[in-house]
Amino acid sequence: MKFVKTILAASLALIIASGAHAAVSADQAAKLGTSLTAVGAEKAANADGSIPAYTGGLTTIPADFKTGDSFRPDPYGSEKPRLVITPQNVAQQKDKLTATTQALLARYPTYRLDVYPTHRSVALPKGVLDNTAKNAVNAKTTDGGLALENVLPGVPFPIPADGNEAMWNHLLRYQGVAMTNKYDSWNVDSSGAASLSSTGVFFIEYPLYAAARPVGPVTPDETYYKIKLTYTGPARRAGEALLLMDSVNPLKQPRRAWQYLPGQRRVKLAPDLAYDTPNPGTVGAATYDDAFLFNGAMDRYDFKLVGKKELYVPYNTYKLSYHKDAADVMKANHINPDLLRWELHRVWVVEATLKPGKRHIYSKRTFYLDEDSWIALASDEYDGRGQLYRGGFSHLTYSYDVQAPDTINHMLYDLVSGAYNVNGFYGPYGGLKYIDPLSKAQWSAESLAGAGIR
Repeated sequence: MKFVKTILAASLALIIASGAHAAVSADQAAKLGTSLTAVGAEKAANADGSIPAYTGGLTTIPADFKTGDSFRPDPYGSEKPRLVITPQNVAQQKDKLTATTQALLARYPTYRLDVYPTHRSVALPKGVLDNTAKNAVNAKTTDGGLALENVLPGVPFPIPADGNEAMWNHLLRYQGVAMTNKYDSWNVDSSGAASLSSTGVFFIEYPLYAAARPVGPVTPDETYYKIKLTYTGPARRAGEALLLMDSVNPLKQPRRAWQYLPGQRRVKLAPDLAYDTPNPGTVGAATYDDAFLFNGAMDRYDFKLVGKKELYVPYNTYKLSYHKDAADVMKANHINPDLLRWELHRVWVVEATLKPGKRHIYSKRTFYLDEDSWIALASDEYDGRGQLYRGGFSHLTYSYDVQAPDTINHMLYDLVSGAYNVNGFYGPYGGLKYIDPLSKAQWSAESLAGAGIR
C-alpha cells in the first residue's frame, strides 16, 4: 500500500521515537484552522481533486427535511456514480481498497462498489472544535497510552503522535449527546438465508458532551460512553437487557456491565461483556469489541499509527441507513450494492497487534479512521494464523439537523464462514432519534429489571 506522506510526518517521527505521549507544540497546533481543519484533517483537496477541499461541511439542511423528524432525506440522492468497481476492474483500484473489500470482490461476482462524488459533509459544533484546539497543546495519554490526562470534551489529539492517540479520537468521537431508537440485527449465512438475530431498543450517551457536565478536563473515573439495550425479539431474546459504561481510565475504572435475563429474574454483574466475548445480540457473529468496529479498552493490543491513505469507504449512506425493507438490504453473500454509496476519503490507518501473553481471537486488526470525523469506517481482522478472518464497515450518514455524524448502522463480514451480520439497522423504525440525556436513575443497573420484564 502507498501511504500519503503528510506535512506532519517529520514531527510525528520525532515524537514516536522519543516514546513521549505529550501534546504537540504551539507551532504545530497553529496548523489547525489553516492547512489543517479544526479536527486535524487536511484542508486541501487531493492531487486530482477527487477528494475536494474542506469548506465547512454540510451546513444547509435539505428543504424536504421536516424539523424534529428522525427521517433525514438524502441531500445527494440525485447523484449518479462516477465509477463502478467490479471484479473485472478491481486491479486498477486495488491500492484504494481494504483487504476485506478486495476479498469480497475476488469471491463474489455480484459484489461491486458504486463510487459517488466525494462530499466532506461532517461539521461539528463550535464548542467541540474550540476544545479540540485546546486539547492539541494540553492533552496527554498516560499508562502507556491506555488512559487520558488533561482532555476537554472534543477530539483529544487532532494531530496524533501514535496509534493509541488516534484510537482515542475514535473512542471519544462526537456523535451527539444522547440518541435512541428501535433497531434490528440481521445475520445472513453462507447459503444466503437471512435471519433476525435480535430486535431491540437502544439508548446511547456520550456524557462528556452533555451541557450539564461541569466545565474542565475529564477525570480518570469519568464515563465517556454508555449504552443500554432492551431486546424485544425474536421471542427467545425478548425481555433481555444489558447496560455498559466505559470510563476515561479503564485501568482505574474498568468497564462496568450488567445484564438482565428474564429466566433468572435478576440483574447481575457481567464483566465478560467486552473484548472478544461473542455478542449474543449478533448470535455470536461478532465480538463485543466489534461493535462500531472497535470499542472498549486498548490494553490487549499494541497500536501503530501507520499513516494516511486514500480509501473507498461507505459515506453519506442515507439510501441504505434509512431504507425501510430489510429484505432489500440482506442479499446472499453481501448487502445489496444498489443501496450502498461509496466515496473516496482520506483515512488514518492504525494497525493493532496482539500483545505477547494477551488473548483475543484476532491476532491483528487494521482500522481506517475518517480524517473529518475520526470515526472508524472500515476494519480488517486477522486470525491467529495471520490470515484475513473478518472485515467490517460503518455506514456514515451526517445528521445535518444536529451537527453529528452517525454510524449506528454497521456490519461485519466473516470471510471464513461466508456469513455476514448487519447491526443497528434502524431504517424500518424511522431513523435515529436524538433526545435529552436520561436521568441517573434510568442509567442505574436496577432500571434494567423494570425494562426487561416480560
